[in-house]
Order: sequence, then C-alpha cells, then structure tokens
Amino acid sequence: MRSDEEKKELIHRLKRIEGQVRGIQRMVEDDRYCVDVLVQLSAISAALKKVGYNLLEDHTRGCVSSAVANGDGDAAINELMKVIQQFSKS
Repeated sequence: MRSDEEKKELIHRLKRIEGQVRGIQRMVEDDRYCVDVLVQLSAISAALKKVGYNLLEDHTRGCVSSAVANGDGDAAINELMKVIQQFSKS
C-alpha cells in the first residue's frame, strides 16, 4: 500500500504526463517540426518509465517482501518476474 503522500506524488506525475501528451497533440495539430514532437515523445516515455520503476520498487518492497515473509514468496516472485519482463519490453 502506498501512503497518501506517495499516492499524491504519483498522481501529480501522471497528471503532468497527461499535460505533456495534450501538448504533443497540439504540436501535431499545429504542424510543429517533427524533431520537436519526437523530443517531447521521448520525454514522456522517460517520465512513464520513471513512474513504472517507482511502482515496481514499491511493489517489490511492499507486496513481494510481505509475500516472502508469509511463505508465499515463490508465487510473488514469479509474478514479479513476469511484470518485469513485460515492463522491459516497452
């Protein structure tokens, strides 16, 4: 579980990313230079990755750690590995 402060920060980051996406939509509508659009896409991709790594860390330190302590570690680790593989494909 995330604390209220962690949740607030995560939502703030996602809203900032949402704003960046809207900005790219406007750039496309305004026929902005392709390289400028690509640079912004790269920034959004990096920001999403950062959010994802933050969630992966929280999940590992919280849910997986708790599952290991309760004797359900193998299932939690298998699930974590699948998520890491999926996340690393993007």
